[in-house]
Amino acid sequence: MTKTQRLRMPIDISMTILSIILMGGNYLFPADIVHEILGLALFLLWAVHIGLNRRWYGAVFKGKYNPYRVMQTFINSCILICTIFLMISGIILSNHVFTFLNIQSGLGFARIAHLLASHWYYLFMSLHIGLHAGMIANKIKQKRESSHPEQNKRHPEQHGKLQKILPRIVLALVCLYGIYAFIARGVWKYLILQQQFFFFDLEKGYILFAVDYISIIVLFATVSHLMAARFTRK
Repeated sequence: MTKTQRLRMPIDISMTILSIILMGGNYLFPADIVHEILGLALFLLWAVHIGLNRRWYGAVFKGKYNPYRVMQTFINSCILICTIFLMISGIILSNHVFTFLNIQSGLGFARIAHLLASHWYYLFMSLHIGLHAGMIANKIKQKRESSHPEQNKRHPEQHGKLQKILPRIVLALVCLYGIYAFIARGVWKYLILQQQFFFFDLEKGYILFAVDYISIIVLFATVSHLMAARFTRK
């Protein structure tokens, strides 16, 4: 494993965690400056992420495109567009970090753009994770097999069936809950601007908020993983 590959996993995990936290808006912090600092940290991680994957971006206009590559390029391009809109709108809305720029206009546009771009970014980020789900699952499987080799040899058939069936049941349940969370949290309303102000239900608390948004990631990651698998088979 190269140094670049070793860096990618912790950076991707950090970006996902930051994205979940930032989706809570300013409600998760007593001071909105924390939201701005975390947003800037996410942008910097994105810069590193693009630098590590510069070869992929450099090859966008090269080679042939099969259905999987079309899907991958579309998702990654949409994430990049959302990231740009998030940064621009975030700078305009800034009350602390970027106040030295003294931007006085465009606040109405920036507020709507930030709300819209953040939720579309979250959706495409989830789809992006699904594209790499197979690689992540293989790494987990290899670690399990290496840590419990004797158990696998004793009951290979039974162990193999459990490894296949149990994770699928759990995944199906999480996806079902993800559909509920997607509707109950009104995420679909933000995506089409049917609701133009972010609402955080304080009665449900922060832990349930994290559970709901993680389940939404799992839902859309599963969808993109299944689509990618189908395109790869074709």
